[in-house]
Amino acid sequence: MAATTSTAASSLLATKKNLSSLSLTSANNLPAFSPLLTSSRRQRFIVLSASLNSKPTVLVAEKLGEAGINLLKDFANVDCSYNLSPDELCTKISLCDAIIVRSGTKVSREVFESSGGRLKVVGRAGVGIDNVDLAAATEHGCLVVNAPTANTVAAAEHGIALMAAMARNVAQADASVKAGKWERNKYVGVSLVGKTLAVMGFGKVGSEVARRAKGLGMHVIAHDPYAPADRARAIGVELVSFDEAIATADFISLHMPLTPATAKILNDETFAKMKKGVRIVNVARGGVIDEDALVRALDAGIVAQAALDVFTVEPPPQDSKLVQHERVTVTPHLGASTKEAQEGVAIEIAEAVVGALKGELASTSVNAPMVPAEVLTELKPYVELAEKLGRLAVQLVSGGSGVKDVKVTYASARAPDDLDTRVLRAMITKGLIEPISSVFVNLVNADFSAKQRGLRISEERILGDGSPESPLHFIQVQIANVESKFASAISENGEIKVEGRVKDGIPHLTKVGSFEVDVSLEGSIILCRQVDQPGMIGKVGSVLGVENVNVSFMSVGRIAPRKQAVMAIGVDEQPSKETLKKIGDIPAVEEFVFLKL
Repeated sequence: MAATTSTAASSLLATKKNLSSLSLTSANNLPAFSPLLTSSRRQRFIVLSASLNSKPTVLVAEKLGEAGINLLKDFANVDCSYNLSPDELCTKISLCDAIIVRSGTKVSREVFESSGGRLKVVGRAGVGIDNVDLAAATEHGCLVVNAPTANTVAAAEHGIALMAAMARNVAQADASVKAGKWERNKYVGVSLVGKTLAVMGFGKVGSEVARRAKGLGMHVIAHDPYAPADRARAIGVELVSFDEAIATADFISLHMPLTPATAKILNDETFAKMKKGVRIVNVARGGVIDEDALVRALDAGIVAQAALDVFTVEPPPQDSKLVQHERVTVTPHLGASTKEAQEGVAIEIAEAVVGALKGELASTSVNAPMVPAEVLTELKPYVELAEKLGRLAVQLVSGGSGVKDVKVTYASARAPDDLDTRVLRAMITKGLIEPISSVFVNLVNADFSAKQRGLRISEERILGDGSPESPLHFIQVQIANVESKFASAISENGEIKVEGRVKDGIPHLTKVGSFEVDVSLEGSIILCRQVDQPGMIGKVGSVLGVENVNVSFMSVGRIAPRKQAVMAIGVDEQPSKETLKKIGDIPAVEEFVFLKL
């Protein structure tokens, strides 16, 4: 038995050494996935580990509800040590198999390095994982899980509370009375009934806010590219475009995650499109609002009032103009702060951590252990291609109908049982979801994440050209029943279609709609539909050159000479809006779109 344990441990260490040099977790490389191991092999390793230490140790570094602590104690030794300094945490972590934190403790690369490989699970009691170094966790083979559902109702209730308090000037009137004043005329409010509320982000919290607002007699509209229209209709909510939502709303309630696509999504430009006198509530993430722009909008009278529970920097500076503004109501990130929510979060994260320590795959995991080196070596460029095709396809979608049906086609010369597409499907799902979501998608949670969003992904395998030595000839992604912001991406069957293949180890985009192109999927891409005529490449290239935008690839696909053509341009930098407008102003350019990879 001892010999078997030694062999298993040596094999695991060797695998980690081989994989560590691949830098799987950087933004431009691959995320890590669970090993495609049989359950018996995984179970054997867990049993052997357990035999070395009858109970694992869980460090609870921030206050957790009693129900969660009791659940942990049934399975593990629990060490509740709060307010640890970074040095103290690094010293203690080498004795722990798991750690549970909230938002106040940073689980940095130094923490993982100090654990000496013992730390197996990080549990985040809440949704956001900004305080956990995911790249370091993955490199050290440590699973990260969170608790995304338990505080949904609490956050929704707080959003409604802030909206009502803002509309009736409750905070300001309270401060006035306590200061010995009686200013009834000064604090005349507005009614909620009959007003239009735009819910920006129609996930768990957003939909609960919508239900409660309907009960208050409000007309509710929503924007969310993934929200199924039938689910919205079931509670009397109309899905609309982003611009329509902000232009028609009397109240705007934010429930979107903070991603590169949503950072400062409310800014000077978007405030200018809003109805004068709009009121804004934010219980999501502070970074989705440009706070300086909000102050300017308040001073200009575009925004009548704002109610904020979250800020770009928390706590915000004491002299913050936004916090001190007389028409702004603020609370110190209380969205999840109810007794019931805290107990629910404690139970949810405790169950996830215990399950992970038992070797179970949690649906709330945000990363996973690494894929075996031999599988990664073969699939690496195709995994990258799969994610980028997903990212391209979803960015081509417009309108408020939501993405529901996706078809993925794999062309391969291999037998069906000689190609495991789970990793590829997971990466396509990752590309479809992550650009507009805070969810980190991997092999463990890809199907769950898709199901939660009503996203149906079907797969088809066809016999492709080439040798079975190569895993795939091409990958094709189609999105049905949606409109496209680039009409040429619509294929003959009315679906958005993108297709790509790997050439010399580099992912390439080879088809958009019905147009054949050939552009390396590096940097970002501009797609232009144009009249096929001499000089077009030079005209577009000149615009980009004058603006100092470097072109990495350029390819033109056409239906027939002197008819329509699609130009695909790979660029290293993101062009300014002015640059893109100049491209659109070229007479022969009929439409264009910029796609960020």
